[in-house]
Amino acid sequence: MGSVWDLPDFDDHEDVHLFRDPASGLTAVIAIHSTHLGPAGGGVRFWHYANNDAAITDALRLSRGMSYKNAMAGLAMGGGKGVMLAGPDRVKSPALIAAFARSIDRLGGRYVTAQDVGMSAQDMIDLHAVTPYVSGLPPKHGGAGGDPGPSTAQGVFLGVEAAAQRALGASDMKGVRVAIQGVGSVGGGLARHLAKAGAILTLSDVDESKAKQLGEELGAAIVDAAAIMTTEADIFSPCALGAILDETSIAALRVKAVAGGANNQLARPEHGRAVQERGILYAPDYVINAGGIINVATEYLGDGGTAEVDAKIAGIPQRLSAIWDESERSGQPSSDVADRMARSLIGR
Repeated sequence: MGSVWDLPDFDDHEDVHLFRDPASGLTAVIAIHSTHLGPAGGGVRFWHYANNDAAITDALRLSRGMSYKNAMAGLAMGGGKGVMLAGPDRVKSPALIAAFARSIDRLGGRYVTAQDVGMSAQDMIDLHAVTPYVSGLPPKHGGAGGDPGPSTAQGVFLGVEAAAQRALGASDMKGVRVAIQGVGSVGGGLARHLAKAGAILTLSDVDESKAKQLGEELGAAIVDAAAIMTTEADIFSPCALGAILDETSIAALRVKAVAGGANNQLARPEHGRAVQERGILYAPDYVINAGGIINVATEYLGDGGTAEVDAKIAGIPQRLSAIWDESERSGQPSSDVADRMARSLIGR
């Protein structure tokens, strides 16, 4: 790597911090994309990367996505992201958590963390023992907060409903075929919402046992993780890791819409045009999956409890419809329309 500035995903980020703590084994990145609307909010993930450049690139992409997500959700927060590099054994020690918390604290509140891939609700409590700049803590007396996964799943479900109405003319989800990639906290929650609404589900996960167990619970079909993106369905819902929509995978899609909870679904920004040219409706990821950050930001900012969170999440279909309307009017891909709206909101 030449420098962080030379990476393709560097997008005038305000700060990119690299942290090392040999005593605990911590190697971490905190990327702050924008604080135009408030402190940079975004979760921390604990993940094993092929190399350090991949970790920095992930932090850059995710922090930019958080800027856009928070802005489009109407939150008084900017965008940031933390990445803790896991070893091949993915061991996460108390010393590692404490060292990362100290790293957050050194930024003086410019970055507020929350739960993401590889992190638990208990990890947030442990981080908060060292630094106050943590959200997603256990809710108190009907307040917001806690695990953001269920709120994310709730918002994605509403977005999938909106996509079904737009792309299929469906008045409800009964009989609508949805292929879900990844059945963790978000994908699994989405599957339960959809099953209750009468959708016909096909599930996959890299953990085959997890997919099989949920499939048996919901009466859903199971396919291999490598086959889910070529499964014939009405809607493909990616709910695992990002960068899964590229020239090859887009050409192989057999759906009318893509609407899911994964971050950074497009491998590159230009792939939004490729999705559009296939005649496939696309729900920009950071708009449809904003439920979790709405929950934890409402908690951190003291803006209300669960009723306020639910009301904000209920606005996701309206925001998607506005993007799709403008996409139809302008001929621009929905991903480009959303990016333009978000950049305007953060003063860029």
